[in-house]
Amino acid sequence: MLKYYIKTAKALKQLRKDTAGVVSFEYVIVAACVVAAVALAFGTGTATGIGKVLNDSIVTIGSKVKNSVG
Repeated sequence: MLKYYIKTAKALKQLRKDTAGVVSFEYVIVAACVVAAVALAFGTGTATGIGKVLNDSIVTIGSKVKNSVG
């Protein structure tokens, strides 16, 4: 039982020193901010903005695939 606690204590000490997880979390926050900024700038609806471009592109690709298969 004592060996388990010693291994756990060593693992916790290493975890305290490890900063890679913090950096990864910061990248996630930055990516979320970029996505939010793009959504605010271009809109998210399918009637206007980037939503319309994506929707039109998906419809075009889908019809071309359907025509080439059928």
